[in-house]
Amino acid sequence: MNFNLDKIPERTKQPRSFGITMVTDKGLSLQDTKDFLSVSSAHVDMVKLAFGTAYVTPNLDEKIKVYQSYNIPVYFGGLLLEAFIIRNQFDDYIDVVKKYGINYFEVSDGSLSIPHAEKCGYIEKLAKLGTVLSEIGSKDKDREHITPPYKWIELIKAELSAGSEYIIAEARETGTVGLYRDSGEVREGLVQEILTQVSGEKIIWEAPRKDQQLYFLDLMGCNANLGNIAYNEVISLEAMRVGLRGDSFHFYLDGTK
Repeated sequence: MNFNLDKIPERTKQPRSFGITMVTDKGLSLQDTKDFLSVSSAHVDMVKLAFGTAYVTPNLDEKIKVYQSYNIPVYFGGLLLEAFIIRNQFDDYIDVVKKYGINYFEVSDGSLSIPHAEKCGYIEKLAKLGTVLSEIGSKDKDREHITPPYKWIELIKAELSAGSEYIIAEARETGTVGLYRDSGEVREGLVQEILTQVSGEKIIWEAPRKDQQLYFLDLMGCNANLGNIAYNEVISLEAMRVGLRGDSFHFYLDGTK
């Protein structure tokens, strides 16, 4: 850091196994990517090329190499894998990730209905090639069929057993599905029940909104895993993590967190 302050909580160091900030890149240009990393790379642990943007992004190979030059894992959004699966092109997906030197993979079922055993099969196959992040909660966008906490836990445990390194707890870009109510309010009972059965270090909580980020930092401390962070909010999130934003200013001063 740039100067000394007492009572600043200790952040995990890169490469982090927890305390992760996962950034969603929805179409940064090559130059924007370089500018973003020149400022924020020390606080970025993973970058997702959102949904299917990798298919239409110019200079994709160069962009991926920029991220990799900072030793930041970059991966395709889970929707792109779903697009390959629905076209019976899973083997082509494997060829694509190998072509770009990608060894992180997101497995989701947010747009395509995949039997859970089949989803776990994809996790098992991809885990042999690298690190798998599997996403749970997208189906809760259908408010008439909210997944109960016990089912979340069952799915999480099965996907970790299949080879997922991390579970992504879904919120989408809006922060209004999965973990959250339509208003964006955290489903606190769901979160608390998950944490009775699964280590928080294994879950990346999608939290695109500041109040959602604050909730998990208050609950779990500065090293909560947070995802779906906008590239231009990484520095402000890092400040909030260590108690240097108005909302978190008093978190660590009394030594209780």
